Amino acid sequence: MSDTDRETRVLDAVVSLVDSLLDDFDVVELLTDLTERCTPLLDVEAAGLLLADPRHHLHLMAATSERSRELELLQLQADEGPCLDCYATGQPVTVADISEERERWPQFVPAATDAGYASVHAVPLRAAGTVLGALGLFGTQPGDLNDADLLVAQTLAHVACVAILQDHAPTPTTVLPQLRAALASRIVVEQAKGYLREHFDISVEDAFTLLRHHARSHGEHLTETARNLISDTEARSPILAAMESVPAQHSH
Repeated sequence: MSDTDRETRVLDAVVSLVDSLLDDFDVVELLTDLTERCTPLLDVEAAGLLLADPRHHLHLMAATSERSRELELLQLQADEGPCLDCYATGQPVTVADISEERERWPQFVPAATDAGYASVHAVPLRAAGTVLGALGLFGTQPGDLNDADLLVAQTLAHVACVAILQDHAPTPTTVLPQLRAALASRIVVEQAKGYLREHFDISVEDAFTLLRHHARSHGEHLTETARNLISDTEARSPILAAMESVPAQHSH
């Protein structure tokens, strides 16, 4: 990809995300879209976004694949990895070859290598001097993020911050409620994914695809669809019936 082509694609992605911010949007859907855009723009295989709660515990908000989701969760369970270091320091972390970092991350590195990743990077989500979380990037080839890549990754991280804070000026008193709201939305979506996985006997990824497809095709927020599925017994049957009629590629 030429530099001009790449600049055009980056601008298109940012404009599209900002357009979403200017409209009535769902934070989980937008952050999922944002992580998915990382892979073609930054030439990485996968991405994941971790968000901190008011007690500084990180939670997974979005991931591009089940493999990257599992790796992000492993970082949280093992309390080690690039995203945790990035969150702790508020600085980008870029590791060109993870095989050289076994002493630094003894549990994360073998798991990442087994999953097929060779390089990992993370950029912080920052607002009003507060680190809100980290955007993790996973590559199947060794290599650093160059300055241009880092700028693109940081730009996407800034967009994520704006999405989380919405129209509130980022001060300590406004950041915490917005973090809580974003995390609560993610929990509802996770519950709905689990319900659909059991109901249709499909993978978690397929369950999420089905949930997103239903929300989009019915003009609903992702979190709204998830909440109706989990909490509204009257709404649940029509939602499941509509999902039953979705073509196989959306449900299997």
